[in-house]
Amino acid sequence: MTASQVSGRAVLARPQTARIVYYAFLIVLAAGCLFPLLWMVGTSFKTGADAQSSPTNLIPGHPTLSNYDSALHLLPRYFWNSTELAFLNVFGLLIVASLAGFAFARLDFPLRNAIFVAILSTALVPHIVYLIPQYVVFREYGWVDTHYPLWVPRAMTPVFGTFLMRQFFLTVPKELEEAARIDGASSLGIYWRIMLPLAKPALATVAVFTFVDSWNDLLGPLIFINSQKLQTLPVALALFQGEFFTNTAGLMAAATITIVPVLLVFLLAQKYFVQGISLTGLKD
Repeated sequence: MTASQVSGRAVLARPQTARIVYYAFLIVLAAGCLFPLLWMVGTSFKTGADAQSSPTNLIPGHPTLSNYDSALHLLPRYFWNSTELAFLNVFGLLIVASLAGFAFARLDFPLRNAIFVAILSTALVPHIVYLIPQYVVFREYGWVDTHYPLWVPRAMTPVFGTFLMRQFFLTVPKELEEAARIDGASSLGIYWRIMLPLAKPALATVAVFTFVDSWNDLLGPLIFINSQKLQTLPVALALFQGEFFTNTAGLMAAATITIVPVLLVFLLAQKYFVQGISLTGLKD
């Protein structure tokens, strides 16, 4: 074997070595990300004694379904409250965000860009800053201990959703809009018949983020809801924690049940994430 052949093989081996190191790093990173999830699922099948004596073991020593039986008897009422709020948040926010994004992207009106920047700047204000004034206003409206504070503000002020929808609508070619206007379509008709069908990736992205945000909301129900019958799943998880003892296995079983709807929503919308928001609908 000549020296040139040896050097050539060495050059070919370098990319393969780098690729092996790269994939090994990704596997270790993925394992680190999956470990908490696997630990949660494994602990949910442990008995109370196993959860206390061997908390770091992923595989339960004496698997049991009693934790799921207790969680399924406790969670249904809270589950439907969370489902109702998630639906109202997603449905309301998609309507408002898509209309606002279409207006800022396609309609010409005075101070359009200045108003859009002002709306984006509100995202810089921490929620905790206006929490007390918000509570006072909702109390005057009679909304305390109702579900209104948990979905009306979020649906009516979709800053992130408006930004994302606007950025998508800006990518749609103007030729589609001009052709529709020549055919006599109004702005609302263009929004409904042209823009929305093309905006499925952006709509799916906004919907998933909104669903997760609503589903995991803990502070809102704690502040605005007093009745136990109106509470949501994040608050229900706290019922497994006492002053002196935490039912770790039961808590993990309830948490596992809680994340199932989030995983299902993501899997249903996954193909639209893959498509991305660059879809314009133009065909050759």
